Amino acid sequence: MPGSEFTIADRIQSGLDNLTRAERQLAHSILENYPASGLGPLSALAKDADVSGPTVLRMVQKLGFKGYPDFQAALREELRAKARNPIAKHDTWTEGAPSGHVLNRITDAVIDNIRHSLAQIEPAAFDDACALIAETDRAVYIVGGRISHTIAEYLYLHMQVIRPGVIHVQSTSNTWPHYLLDLKEGDVVVIFDVRRYENNTLKLAEMAHAKGAKIILFTDQWRSPIHALSDICFSSRIVVPSAWDSAVMPMLLIETMISAVQDLCWTDTRTRMEALEDMFDQTKLFRKFT
Repeated sequence: MPGSEFTIADRIQSGLDNLTRAERQLAHSILENYPASGLGPLSALAKDADVSGPTVLRMVQKLGFKGYPDFQAALREELRAKARNPIAKHDTWTEGAPSGHVLNRITDAVIDNIRHSLAQIEPAAFDDACALIAETDRAVYIVGGRISHTIAEYLYLHMQVIRPGVIHVQSTSNTWPHYLLDLKEGDVVVIFDVRRYENNTLKLAEMAHAKGAKIILFTDQWRSPIHALSDICFSSRIVVPSAWDSAVMPMLLIETMISAVQDLCWTDTRTRMEALEDMFDQTKLFRKFT
């Protein structure tokens, strides 16, 4: 069985150009409802994708598996990893913890996460997401979950300076109808959803999608169910030797997005920054040393 550094979805996406037409059709069918799509019988997967059984077997072998049972075993392991809570994740790491200082262990894992994640991200898709957010005739709504709301707020605080019409949707679902009331078709909703995926966030995405919003999703390597509703999805590897998942890769994407959108809006952004600095001076919010 192939190593675990890439998910099966990673392998499929990176190898799309080398697949036949039928295999590419199968690949898109698998990714559409990943990973559940590959957990049933081979015949069911072939039928859903409208391909032959031999096509499924060839595809599985191209992914590096000896056969369909090995392919399914890997999918089940991904599901178990996806569902692990912090205690279970900690126990997994401590059982086989490598030697060396924790600073080195975490850093090595984060570097691997960055390298593997960037290999799967299409620069054109990233540019499209930045362009959407930079269009000031579209309102931008930003929402995160129980933990990821901190990243969402970081993005919001910067985008609020860069351009007008940015709304930070609070994590509590009882306030969402008030935010969604003014959401128009074509507005942008940026959503952060990583394991363990939150039902409330999925419901918000469904409501925003129904209103015609453009959804940009930041998620993990297993992908939130929201990916099926998203227009652009960025998957980041988040696993480190800790009871908690890493936010470094999502933050790298966010830092880069802030820089890119700022450049796209720079003329207006500079004016907004100057006005903001003037208000800071008037309120004496910051100390200035001369």
